[in-house]
Formats: sequence, structure tokens, C-alpha cells
Amino acid sequence: MTVSGATPRFRLLVQVPGPTQDVWRRAFAAALPEAAVAAWPDVAAPPDYAAVWKPPVELFERCPGLQAIFNLGAGVDALLATPTLPAATPIYRLEDAGMAEQMAEYVTLAVLRAYREVDAYAEQQRDRIWQPRRRRPKAEFGVGILGLGVLGQAVAAALQPFGFPVAGWSRTRRTVAGVTSYAGDDELGAFLAGTRVLVCLLPATAATVDLLDAATLSLLPRGAEVVNIARGSLLVDADLLALLDAGHLARATLDVFRDEPLPATHPFWHHPRITITPHTSAVTRVDASVAQVAARLRRLADGLPIGGRVDRNRGY
Repeated sequence: MTVSGATPRFRLLVQVPGPTQDVWRRAFAAALPEAAVAAWPDVAAPPDYAAVWKPPVELFERCPGLQAIFNLGAGVDALLATPTLPAATPIYRLEDAGMAEQMAEYVTLAVLRAYREVDAYAEQQRDRIWQPRRRRPKAEFGVGILGLGVLGQAVAAALQPFGFPVAGWSRTRRTVAGVTSYAGDDELGAFLAGTRVLVCLLPATAATVDLLDAATLSLLPRGAEVVNIARGSLLVDADLLALLDAGHLARATLDVFRDEPLPATHPFWHHPRITITPHTSAVTRVDASVAQVAARLRRLADGLPIGGRVDRNRGY
């Protein structure tokens, strides 16, 4: 809501599925007192901008004149798949907004759990076996981060104090302090060969669908573990299960899935070498997200450049 009697500087439409939409609307209204903020499907006045998450196809049909669209999450695959998405409208994604810290916590927990063999000791406890296991040298326990964007770099920084060799792979070369960098298809095999824990942080694009299949996962050393906090479409479920059952892979920690919620009949639920969490590795924080989008909206209104623009051809 704008100051009483004042002409709004711009109009923002907020759309988020479910009951949290009004939480987002009120947060945007508080952060942008100079703007008129409405919640979908209230489009009585044409909005200048839209902040959305998994929008319905009708939204863009009813809002044809948008100057920019803000995606209220890091992954833009659902937005780009919307058939009515206007082709020429700039799209911006969140950069971090509180997600990097959460993902760093999640990955650090998974890596330490693997290195300290927590699951092996849990099995020994069930069988009442008192048997200390030989500690593996950290120099032999490489962590590989598949995707070195903002989130991947935050995860790498969180892991470095523990002394693990950290490597990262990306489509194009990235220089990150303390991280051995690999890039492109030609270097993917060498990256995987030195990885004991593979952390997947790539976006969902046409190039990454089914990337983690039997051929790719088999390049990991025997006994490696997989942590997927990116998108379920990157991982071929049947291939992961086969490699776990064959003993080539030791464990998988999965937070994202092709179908969410994960169907009750899916074999992941009861597999002894798989840990499941319900897409909670990083929950979008309303306060941080609204603050980031509000700051960018003001810069756009002033004719200034902003970060986070999505390259539609790349899908991120």
C-alpha cells in the first residue's frame, strides 16, 4: 500500500502458491511503501513488475506489459517452462538471499557424516559391534562440487576449514580461492575421478537433465557418495539405485526429486544407503528475498543496472 494520497512509483504483483502469498505481499508492501503492491489474482491495475514462484499460465496472459519478472527462488526452471512467459521480458533470479548459508550447513553435515563414517558405526551399533574403524587421511577424501555459482562457492568456502581437498566443476572456468577448478565436458571425468563426495549444485537446464546417469556416476571412485541439493531431474534414479546395490557407490543424500513430494511407492524411501530430506536444504527466506528484490526494483525504477538477470538460452 502506498502512502495515502500519493501516486505509486510503480506497481508490483506478487504471486506465490498457497497461504504464504499474503505473507510475501505484506513483506513487499512494508519494504516498498512508495509502490502499489497487489497479490495475484488482483490485477485490477496493470502491474509494472511481478515477483513470482511457479506462476499459473493465466498470470502472464492477464499481465502483458510487465517490465521485469523476479523469480522468488534460485532455480528458474519452472518459470522458464511456463508456456505464456513473455519472450522479451527480462527475468531476474535471487542470488543467495539466505540460501547459501543453509546449503553450506547441509553439505558440511553430509560430508562430515561420510568422512567420520557415522552410518557404518550406526550399523555396528545395531549389531552390538565394538570396532573402531581406521580413519582415512583427509588428503584422500576429495569433495567435488558440481556447479560453482554463488551457492557452490559458498559451500566450497564452508568446507575449506575442515582440510578436505575441494574441487569444483563448471561449464566455464571459475577461479575460486582454495578450489581446484575443472571446466567443460573434457575435464568432467578427471573431476569425478578424484571425488569421494559429489555435491550437485547445477541448475536444471536442457544440458543437465539426466547428467548423473550410470556412465557419469561410474566415473566416481568406488565407495564414493552423492549429495544432490540441485534438482531431481539431474539424477537418473534407476542408475543410482543400481550403483548403490552393486557397491560402487556407498551412499546418497538426496534433498530433491523428479516428483515432489516423493511418491510413497518410490524405492528411495526404504533403501538402506539413501538419506532423504523433503527439499529443505535451503528454504527461501522471505525477509532476505524481499529486501533483495526491493533494492533491485528501486534501481530499475531509477534506470540503473541490477544483477541476477537470467540467460534464457543457458537456463540460469
